[in-house]
Amino acid sequence: MDKMFLAPKEIAQATINAGAGKAKLSIVQMIILGAFAGVYIGLGGQGAITISQTYGAIDLGMSKFLFAAAFPVGLMLVVICGAELFTGNNLMIMGCLNGNYSTKDLLRNWVTVYIANFVGSVILAILVANSGLMTGAAAEKAIGIANAKVAIPFMEAVIRGLLCNVVVVLAVWMATAGKDIISKIFACWFPIMLFVLCGFEHSVANMYFAPLGMFLGAPINWGQIWINNLIPVTIGNIIGGAFIVGVLYLIAYIKPDAQQK
Repeated sequence: MDKMFLAPKEIAQATINAGAGKAKLSIVQMIILGAFAGVYIGLGGQGAITISQTYGAIDLGMSKFLFAAAFPVGLMLVVICGAELFTGNNLMIMGCLNGNYSTKDLLRNWVTVYIANFVGSVILAILVANSGLMTGAAAEKAIGIANAKVAIPFMEAVIRGLLCNVVVVLAVWMATAGKDIISKIFACWFPIMLFVLCGFEHSVANMYFAPLGMFLGAPINWGQIWINNLIPVTIGNIIGGAFIVGVLYLIAYIKPDAQQK
């Protein structure tokens, strides 16, 4: 009888194999799939804004949970439909350190996908801001989120980004373990719901939230979005996703086998 899921060591090897495939993608493929990922994460964010916009009428904790409950759709689309997400691709460090591809290949993917995630997120934000749907409480919610994003102190943003991507790459790790769509959906939903509920910071999500709020009238600018939020959050995301989960799981599950050989 076939196993319904992979064991951790098998997930580690599958992640390395997936990273090798990602390293071979052309620039055009990375741009297309990266832009899709930005859109997908933004769609999850838009759903979260919509479902929680009337927070004044319900309990604050319940409003946060509803927001968190809708957001994971974005990662489900990335994982199941196929897209390139910078934060998830932080796990590519495993294959790089294992010698499956070069540091140049790793950085080529990270930089290209990151830029494409940003482009896709901003395009969606422009479309939504001009759709006529963002009025009243929805617009107020989006503007409030954007203002809050750029007000986070630098080191706090780094820490929140670190904590976020530990959880995000674990969601990807769990989804890799699943062999059917339902397993992948549940693997995505619980961890992503958790990081949003806890208030951690995701760089690609913020590529949508902050510009959307700015387009709707939040008194912020691109400099604030990048310097106050995206840069520190991205640093934290890399530390959490690549160096904490990626490197340590590589040491735990792959390197012992290499040493025995």
